[in-house]
Amino acid sequence: MTFRVELITPANVEAAMKVNVRPEQERFVSPVATSLAEAYAYGEAAWPRLILDGDRPVGFLMAFLNIDWDGKGVDFRSGLWRLNVVPEAQGRGVGRFAVEVVAAEVRRRGERRIYVTWEPGEDGPEGFYRRLGFELTGETSGGETVGVLDLGEVPSGDRPF
Repeated sequence: MTFRVELITPANVEAAMKVNVRPEQERFVSPVATSLAEAYAYGEAAWPRLILDGDRPVGFLMAFLNIDWDGKGVDFRSGLWRLNVVPEAQGRGVGRFAVEVVAAEVRRRGERRIYVTWEPGEDGPEGFYRRLGFELTGETSGGETVGVLDLGEVPSGDRPF
């Protein structure tokens, strides 16, 4: 497995939009096309990427970078906004890789925490995020649970994230 990410471009946008999750997971994540529309609307605060295994598309991630979610200019956050992994690649480390990529980008920008939200429910992603170390914040956002992962103060080479 040689995972890598690419910026979404005219050359790969069609491949990105073909990244779909298992039918029972569809209620937990928006389609890539919706994410790309939001990326357009949020401009540089959105960071969409196609995840490839070699040359084969296996996932899509979108980070949010320094967004003021409450609109009050007080609580700016960064983290993983969307994660879609094709069924045949699930359980092979694609999701972990996506979190690592987002953590590295957030750390590169000088921040030390990443956030994620998820809809609670059977077949949902809560267990995945909790196994990676995300802690519950006690907050909700649009009915979704908010988790945070502290990246610490150590150099990026000393931690998996």
